[in-house]
Amino acid sequence: MKSALAGCALACWAGLAQAQWLGDSNWQEAQALAPPAFSLEGLIRFEVHPDSPMVYEIDPRTIRISPSDRVVSYVVVVRSPSGGRNVFYEGIRCPTAEVKTYARHNGSAWVALSEPLWSPMASRPSRHTAQLARQGVCDGTGTPLKAEDVVRALQQNFRANPR
Repeated sequence: MKSALAGCALACWAGLAQAQWLGDSNWQEAQALAPPAFSLEGLIRFEVHPDSPMVYEIDPRTIRISPSDRVVSYVVVVRSPSGGRNVFYEGIRCPTAEVKTYARHNGSAWVALSEPLWSPMASRPSRHTAQLARQGVCDGTGTPLKAEDVVRALQQNFRANPR
């Protein structure tokens, strides 16, 4: 009986510790801001996979850290070798390693997703968000204090690992 209670207590503690590690259970997302204007000039490149023909870049002027929910939002540009381009407005929640795509740019305007959902970065078809988080958008499982910290980390990371 004692071992069963001890096992139950340990499982409860582990669950509580995991919930605290993943983030505040009372967390509420602030209303997402409208997608920001972006520029294809001054983008910061980041590595997703050394063998990938795609080029991944982030517009540093679009990086925002929400003071209320600590979501890091940004505009990412993905270019193919043929010149095609996809542009996304996304948000990362660092403590839970989740990402949400809020909108896609169709070449002339933003198109908001009707019901954007948070999803684990590891389960996304494109791994660019996980790499972006590792290379500076997140500070481990925490959120950087300022957008300037994110920009600095991304710039330093790319200089250290140029393609």
